[in-house]
Order: sequence, then C-alpha cells, then structure tokens
Amino acid sequence: MNVWEWAGDLYRQIRWMDVLIAFGIMAVFFIVNRLLVTYVFSMINKKFKAEENALMWRQAFEKPLRLFLMLLGVYWGLKYLLPGGWSTAIMLDRWFRSAVIILTGWGLLVLSNQSSFLLEEISKKIRLDDSSMLIPFLSKVLRFVVFVLIITLVASEWGFSMSGVIAGMGLGSLAIALAAKDTLGNIIGGIVIILEKPFSKGDWILTPSVEGFVEDITFRSTKIRTFADAFVTVPNATLSGQPITNWSRMGKRRIQFTLNVALDSDRERLDAATTRMERMLREDERIDPATIMVKFTEFQESSLGIMFYFFTKTTVWAEYLAIREDINLTVLEVLEEEGVRLAYPSQRVFLEELGAESGPAREFQSISTAGH
Repeated sequence: MNVWEWAGDLYRQIRWMDVLIAFGIMAVFFIVNRLLVTYVFSMINKKFKAEENALMWRQAFEKPLRLFLMLLGVYWGLKYLLPGGWSTAIMLDRWFRSAVIILTGWGLLVLSNQSSFLLEEISKKIRLDDSSMLIPFLSKVLRFVVFVLIITLVASEWGFSMSGVIAGMGLGSLAIALAAKDTLGNIIGGIVIILEKPFSKGDWILTPSVEGFVEDITFRSTKIRTFADAFVTVPNATLSGQPITNWSRMGKRRIQFTLNVALDSDRERLDAATTRMERMLREDERIDPATIMVKFTEFQESSLGIMFYFFTKTTVWAEYLAIREDINLTVLEVLEEEGVRLAYPSQRVFLEELGAESGPAREFQSISTAGH
C-alpha cells in the first residue's frame, strides 16, 4: 500500500462529525490552559508570595504544565478521532508517554538548577554557611541523575533495553575504566574538597600551582580567578592532593622583620627608641594587642638587630599594606628623633707598612653604597 492509498483509506474511515468533536476536545484543553492554569498560578503567587520554595516550584513547572495540557488535548482528540488500528499504527500512546516523561524531566531539571528546597533544608540541618559549595555540587549531581533517568525511561518506552546496552559495554569495560580513571579521580577529589571544606566559594587560596579566589567547583575541576584576572581551571584530583593555604580564614595577619641600626648606636638612645616603638604599636587600634614584641635581639658584624613581631587585625591585602606603610614611616620618625641611625653595609680594612721603619698600622673604613 502506497502513501496515497493509505491516506485515501484513512479519509474514508474518518467521520467528519468525529473530526469536529476531536477539535472541540482540543479547544477545551486550550481554553483550560489559558484560563485555569493562569488563575491557579496567580493564586499561588498571591498565597505563597513570601515563600521561596512555592515560587521555585511554580517557576519550574508552569511551562511544562501548560504544554502538558495542550498535549493532553491533542492526545485525547486524536484518540477519539482515529480508529483503534490507526492509533496503534502511529504509536500514539508511546509518543504521549514519552512527551510526559520529557516534560516532567524538564521541570525537575529547572527545579534542580535553582537548588530545590530539599537541598536547602539539608543545608540548614547540617549548618552549612552560604558560601558552601556543597549545595551547588549536589544540584549538578541531581541534574545529571535526572537527565540520565529521562533518557533511560524514554529509551525503555520505545523498546530499547538499557540492561542489554550495559551488558554489551562489558566487552570494553577495561578500556573504558582506564580512560575514565582521571575523570573518576577528579569527581572523587571534588567530593573530598566539599566534605573537608578546606575552602569555600569566594575564598582567597594559595596552592603550589595557583593563587586566587575560588569561583566554582564542578565534577572535574575547580575554577579560580587569579589576581591578574586570569581564569584558571585546576583538576580536583590535583587540588585535593596539594597543600592549600586559605588566606581568607586568617583571623589576623603577621608582620615580622628585623630592623638593623648602626653598630655604634648609643645604648640609652637605642633603649628609648625601642620602648617608644613598642608603645606606638600598642596604642595603634589596627594592631592586635595580644602579641606585640619589639626587642633588641641581635649583634651582627656591622649592625644591631631590633626584632619586630606583631599582627594586624585585618587580613585584607590592601589594608594590611597601608598599615605596614604607616608603621614603617612612624619607625623612621622615632629613629630620627632619638638620633639612632640605620645601618648600611660597611667593612674595615687595616693596612700595615712593610720595612724596618714601618710605623703603626693604619685603619681605613670602606663604605659600600650599593643600593643607596
């Protein structure tokens, strides 16, 4: 039977009154879609305006529900119109069930993309902070699972056996396992990072390979924005096996250095300068008062060493540098007022005249001005 004969046979079997009824059924569902659904969702918006979870469900399933009602009208109209044999021939039921599966999966994908209320409730129970990457990571896992379920259910609806496909893949399972080893390692590394929480989204971290701010974590990698505004992707397996310094979790930031002053500095003036500099740090509200040390600690070949050891209350890099600059300028001011000079590289050379009538050795001081 060719196409024209098939169409002619169908034309003779269709009753035109049934066609009108079928279009009437479709029209009813289109009207329901336009009026009832709009009214229902408007009522939901008014009643649950302050509840974020209800709005998330509404945004996720409004379009799929509208399409479902239109699809249901077309399905029932065709079921009424077509004879049983024709309905079976064009596999109308399979098309309808497949469409319902896809629409349901579409709504679930949108819902999981917005972090469903279930994941939010879990985060509250385990007391996760807002910067935790666990919820976005689980949301990605949930979307992947929903996507796989959609494909599986639609394939099974059309007679494809997923068990047979999986069994067939057993022949190349070893090759696939070897090829997927790195990917699996990255997924496990991502799970380890999220569970151990060495950093959160937005933290400033330092590793042997990169330094910057964490922007996101995916199945395979972690996204880091460097200070040069470059976007670096680090595999999770690599990152989880490296030492990670999280600068954002410092409660305070250390300043430690040794100030070298002239070797011939007056003892009393040196003691007065040291006392004044320590008092200056203790009176500064930007300095943590718990640990402040300014002590004369070292004798060196050409200088005396004064150790500074204290912490700033801020960990912000720009603020830290500003505080350090102010302190350095104040230290210079104290040294100038107390008459204590900074040390500079120098060496002493003794020359001895040879001969029977040589006089005493003469001393010369050579001053190195390199860098000055």
